[in-house]
Amino acid sequence: MKLNAFFLTLLLITTQLVNAQTPKKPLRVGIAGMAHDHVHGILNKAFGKTAQTDIEIVGIAEPNRELAEKLAKRHGFSMSLVYPTLAEMLDKTKPEAVTDFGPIVDHKKTVAVCAPRGIHVMVEKPLATTFADAKQMEALAKKHTIQLLTNYETTWYGSNHKAYEIANTTKSIGDLRKIVVHDGHEGPKEIGVSKEFLNWLTDPVTNGAGALFDFGCYGANLSTWLMHNQRPLSVLAVTQQIKPDIYPKVDDEGTIVLTYPKTQTIIQGSWNWPFGRKDMEVYGQTGYVFTVDGTRMRIRFKDDKTERPTEATPADAPATDPFAYFAKLIHGETKADELTSLENNIIVMEILDAARQSAKTGKAVNLSQRAQVR
Repeated sequence: MKLNAFFLTLLLITTQLVNAQTPKKPLRVGIAGMAHDHVHGILNKAFGKTAQTDIEIVGIAEPNRELAEKLAKRHGFSMSLVYPTLAEMLDKTKPEAVTDFGPIVDHKKTVAVCAPRGIHVMVEKPLATTFADAKQMEALAKKHTIQLLTNYETTWYGSNHKAYEIANTTKSIGDLRKIVVHDGHEGPKEIGVSKEFLNWLTDPVTNGAGALFDFGCYGANLSTWLMHNQRPLSVLAVTQQIKPDIYPKVDDEGTIVLTYPKTQTIIQGSWNWPFGRKDMEVYGQTGYVFTVDGTRMRIRFKDDKTERPTEATPADAPATDPFAYFAKLIHGETKADELTSLENNIIVMEILDAARQSAKTGKAVNLSQRAQVR
């Protein structure tokens, strides 16, 4: 018996060593659309000088041949990867997952094509242009049992996860009372985004709104996360066109106020900041935690006479980048992160939809009187 146990242990150790040395197959990924400038992130990862091996781009759906050729020349991929339609790309290349880098309004179409094929989807933020579209996407994802994730740059900031730990895990600042989130930059045209990106980003149909959706979604995402996916009681929003000569169709300044039973969130999304920023202030009954950027932070607890700086590390975030995370999640090597989750982002879309309505009517939208649709 002892000898059999020895051989069983030896076999187990040998198997583990072999598995550890066996290279993991990269996630087979297709790209849906390339008109969002965030596409450069995945193209650099797959085709750059320091290309990663956790994903493999097997196909690209992009009807704009000129755009595809421009990006192929810049990043060094073959035009043989490019197909005119998403359906053809999926049928010919059989990806396990798709990342959507097209206009926000096209996210629903991507899910409608991918979900019945059992293909997982990650879209750029926000999830959709309307709450109704988001609910249809949710229904498709659940029916066909696929992952449907929303990618925010701030999900991969170690500072946000460390702030969450301080606020909600260790509860070092007491019960939350106020959350203030600042996001944006000088303006998409001012910072030099591509013409393809600018065209749909500044259209209320293809983007949903201007800065209100483009940057208001970050604060809605973070607030929903910090508040444990609690829907706010009310949503009040004010938008402005400070630069109508540049952005005649959409707002370039948006402020959203969310009220919860004992907490308030102020979301400031703008194309008018003097410089780019993605930072957050979280106040509790007895202290506060501020994020300055992806790593730098400032904190003050109950017995502190002044605030003090601290830093987060990349290890505080769930992964180093969204595509590495996507691969690990689908391969069962990590758990789902709440910031990218469908549950969180359905609430985000309800908030954004209500904010757009509030800005149009000048009145707060009372979500507490709405039935929670699930």
